[in-house]
Amino acid sequence: MKEPRPLEDRVLLTPAPLDVAALAASVASPDAGAIATFLGTSRRTSHDAAKVTRPVETLWYEAYDAMALRKLREIAAEAEWKFEVTAVAVAHRTGEVPVGEASVAIAVSAPHRGPAFDACRFVIDEIKKSVPIWKRERFADGSEWVEGYAG
Repeated sequence: MKEPRPLEDRVLLTPAPLDVAALAASVASPDAGAIATFLGTSRRTSHDAAKVTRPVETLWYEAYDAMALRKLREIAAEAEWKFEVTAVAVAHRTGEVPVGEASVAIAVSAPHRGPAFDACRFVIDEIKKSVPIWKRERFADGSEWVEGYAG
């Protein structure tokens, strides 16, 4: 088993479908007894603040690439330090993400499962709060920006 790849090689933005197996492999280590993964997938319905449900046709993500990559690396490094895990990897889609496909994937290796799960939750929560990535939902009758970095 190889050591985890360098952090800059474990964080990416891509318009391509996410390869979770490759992401998990990038954090594998002989020192890790657990690899936890998280996938954020696009669902076919949207629920607005008024609890109105609408069918989603597709999602669209835009990012300020240079800043987003820098912030994703900072979050991964913080998670490695804070939770004392072996390695963290993050991949986020940009562009169109069809319903049912993953828009974000996180893999964390650690000596034990608890810190790996905790680090996964921390990473996705921090991405939602502080990474300049914006999501637009497209419906049959139009589209709207629904969430993302508020800066």
